[in-house]
Formats: sequence, structure tokens, C-alpha cells
Amino acid sequence: MKKIINSLFAIILVSIGFTSCEDLSDRVIINSDVEATTELIIQQTSPIVLLEANEEEIALNTNWAEPDFGFNAAPNYKLLIDLATGDFSNAKIIDAGDNLEKSFNTLELNAIALGLGAEADVASDLKIKLQGFVGGQLLINTDAKTINITTYSSILDLSTRWGIVGSAANDWGATPDLPFYTTSTAGVLVAYVNLIDGEIKFREDSLWTNNYGDTGVDGTLDAGGDNIAVSAGSYKITMNLTALTYSIEDFSLGIVGSAYNNWGATPDFALTYDSYSDQFRGIVKLEDGEMKFRMNNDWGTAYGEGSPGFLDTSGGNIATTAGRYIVTVNLNDLSYSLQPIDNIWGLVGSAYNNWGATPDAIFSRDWSQPNDDIWILNNVTLLDGEYKFRSNEAWALSYGDNGADGTLETDGGNIPATAGTYSFVLDFSDPANPTYTIN
Repeated sequence: MKKIINSLFAIILVSIGFTSCEDLSDRVIINSDVEATTELIIQQTSPIVLLEANEEEIALNTNWAEPDFGFNAAPNYKLLIDLATGDFSNAKIIDAGDNLEKSFNTLELNAIALGLGAEADVASDLKIKLQGFVGGQLLINTDAKTINITTYSSILDLSTRWGIVGSAANDWGATPDLPFYTTSTAGVLVAYVNLIDGEIKFREDSLWTNNYGDTGVDGTLDAGGDNIAVSAGSYKITMNLTALTYSIEDFSLGIVGSAYNNWGATPDFALTYDSYSDQFRGIVKLEDGEMKFRMNNDWGTAYGEGSPGFLDTSGGNIATTAGRYIVTVNLNDLSYSLQPIDNIWGLVGSAYNNWGATPDAIFSRDWSQPNDDIWILNNVTLLDGEYKFRSNEAWALSYGDNGADGTLETDGGNIPATAGTYSFVLDFSDPANPTYTIN
């Protein structure tokens, strides 16, 4: 009996011990001045001017002395960055773990500032503060430090006044002409397009005043010349306005692998050209597995990883972890990136896919913006019916419109649709009041 009583007493003591550790507030913090004596240190002197040419260089160093909590603590630190006019409610939060310092390279700091709403090429004040947590409880919340930085815009303007028109492109102007973009060679323009069986021509300003066709099918541009016959496919079209020549070649860049399509059992995931960065991009769901990039759904030209972040035709398979990603490939220097993303937005409803009987109409990020706030969906055909917007083709997060006022509400009412072709913009720049527009 004595052994039984002793065992029960031991169990009770252990239980009390576990209970006392559940809440840090039950502990005695010997140093009650831990917050007052902890300071965030900014090593750089304002103003800080960020330059695109220095993207990989460290632009900002922060550190702090190890706080004396008065007991053997396992802290977790976070840095909060906001515009000087903000109150940190919409701050960018950077997890520093248990480190006592955090550095930001130029690219990272520039993206944070632009994402907060700082204007490119204009000096802006940001404020930074340090928070320290132990056991999930906030014990350190320092005074904010202010820095002045000038950001830069990484958005390119490769637009031109030239486009592709035709039955194979846009029903001879029923929708906007498919755009040509500038290249590094003066007078040479390029377009990356998907065409159907039909004919095309090239014209300036979406007008017929200045247009080119090809009389004789010899690759020479002729003013007002004959229509150019094409077959359905994905193409790179190059137009040389100096030599008055053009070329049309098969062109697609896609993802293949066990991570996406069982190494080609179905078509590769096609990346699209982003003229704002002169790169190819896509938003895709990948599985645990491996992948490569290849041209034209064929192994004639394929890329694996040669060195971290860079592709090589002799490179190995790229290992992937299941998730959703922004995939970027720069064919100029063969760099690539897989950036995890939480939400891929789509349109679902009786007006489009019978509430999910087929895949949702998927939005793409507006690449002209530096963050994930703006999403666009162009030229989607709707039926008479209703629709909503949802994340990742699931109902865990969806938006409707209760007041038909263009403001989105979580799990809000269905939005009525009249049959037609529409373009949509989702704007999450104000997380508390997301909006949508229809054109």
C-alpha cells in the first residue's frame, strides 16, 4: 500500500509541474526591465539609397544584445517593418528565430518597402521595431527606429505600338491585338503567342494605317501585304523593322516531371512571358517529386539544375515539395526560382463550371505589381448564372459580394452574371476590404 501511495504522490507532483509550465505568466521573471533594457540597433545611417545594380549586396543590418530574461529562456524574435505613417497593424513581419541579428540585401529591402506602399524612386521613411517572444508570450516590444530609404522600380517597360491581328489571333480585332515587345536589338520586336488555325498580319497602334503582311511567303514584310497563314500552336514571332523580315518558330517553356505530369503523361505546365521582368512565369501546384523545364513539350532542349538557382541543359532533376509556387525562369542568364505562395485565386460558379464540376478559371498575378495583391483574369466566357471567387479550388477561403458594391466579403453572397466575355481584377491591397472590378 505504501508503494501505491508514493506512486500516486509522484504522479501528482509531475502533473503539478507540467501545469505550472503551461503558462509563462506563472513563472517569476527576475528581470522585470527586460523590455526597457533591450534596444534594436540599426547599423546603417540614413538615408539609404537602393540601387538595382546592387541587388545582392547587404543594404541594412540590424542587431540586438541578448536580453536578460532572468531565467534560461528560449526566445523567438520578430522584426516588424511599416511605413512611418502606419501603426504596425499591416506591417511586414520577418521571423528572425533565436538569432540576435538580421540583415537585408538590397533586393529584399526594396521588395518590402514597395510592398508596404513606398513609391519607387522617392525617399520614404520606414520604421522598424523588435518583438521578443518566450513560450508564445510577448515579452519585448521595442520602440520603433526610423530609416529613410529610396527604392527603385524593377518593373520594365518593353511595350511597343505593334501587335498581331487576325483570325488566328483575335478575330481581326474583336479583342486587343497580341503585343510585340522590344528586345536588346534596336528595331527587333518579339511576341510570344498562342494562335489557332487561321491568318495573321502585323499592325501599328491597332490601326490599318501601317500594317505588314507577306506577299510571296518568303519571310519578307510587305506593307499592306497578304495575310500570313498559320496553324494552331504556341509561337515566338520575331519582327525586324529595320530589315523588314520576320520569323515564326514553335516556342513553349514548360514544367515536366513527377511533380506535375508524370514526366509527360499529360501536357507540360506552360510558363508565360512576363514583359515587366523579361522572364517566363507561372503559378502552379506541384507535388512531392522532381521536375525539369523543357522546350516545346519535347526532350530536344531540357533544363535541370546545374548550380543552385541556375539551369543547365546537363543539369539534374529539381526536387520539389508539395505546394503552390510562383515559378520564374530567366532565359537570359538561365536563373530560376520556385517561390511558395499561399493562395491561387479562381472563379467558380454556375456561370462558369457548374460550381467546380470542371477546373476553376484561374487568375494570374499582375506582374506589373511588386507583390501578390493584384490578380487578373482576362477574357473569360460566362453563362447566365452566378459565381464567386475562391482560393486553391477549395471552399476553405472564398469571397462573394453581399451588397453588389464591388467589395468582397468572406463567404459572401453569390454574384449574378449575364452571359458574355469578361475580364476581372481582384485587389487585396487592403486586406480588410478586398475589391473586384469587371470589364
